[in-house]
Amino acid sequence: MHLSPDVVVYWQLGFFKINATIAFTWALMLLLTLGSVLITRNLSTDLKRSRWQNFLEIIVTGIEQQITEIGLHNANKYLGFLGTLFLFLVTANICTIIPGYEPPTASLSTTAALALTVFIAVPMFGISEQGMGNYLKSYMDPTFIMLPFNIISEVSRTLALAVRLFGNMMSGAMIIGILLTITPFIFPIIMTALGLLTGLVQAYIFTILAAVYIAAATRTRKPKPKPQSDPGPVH
Repeated sequence: MHLSPDVVVYWQLGFFKINATIAFTWALMLLLTLGSVLITRNLSTDLKRSRWQNFLEIIVTGIEQQITEIGLHNANKYLGFLGTLFLFLVTANICTIIPGYEPPTASLSTTAALALTVFIAVPMFGISEQGMGNYLKSYMDPTFIMLPFNIISEVSRTLALAVRLFGNMMSGAMIIGILLTITPFIFPIIMTALGLLTGLVQAYIFTILAAVYIAAATRTRKPKPKPQSDPGPVH
């Protein structure tokens, strides 16, 4: 049982090393890339479609619906980032059933990197939607006194994203590892199934939080209409 996949080193040359976190992260990215190429290579616009295309459309439509319900009206604009984030987390969790697999999300470095992508994506989408000036003004809304607090909020919620995902993923792996050493194999199998369910929930929560942060950053603030003066009675 390992506290973190970082301690599993496959190759090292001086300062440079390839541990389980790096190896399985790149393996997951390669798997997702090849999978997307294979699934989308023969897409059809006819009524007769393959099962893979129907399955893909169900996933894409579901993600788009969730993005829209959060408040991001142009779902296609955010689908690439949020969809990739969700599929990476789901795949990283599902692959835990493979013997010898070390989930990279059990490493704080991976969850911190994922949270950092959200930290960068939020202002990027906010600036593209509102413009640089309006987005920066939002940090001083309703008064300039809120500027340091808004900055602290940006940093703290990024840290919270990383620690929350890391804690939930690592705790599940540790519980299963402990049960394997003190109990028969039947009970750990049940806990593994529950761990898969927990991982799916955490992937959903992480993606939803990222979408909520982006929705808050891209929300346009319309100026309040000026009250019209009463012209008085007409004689």
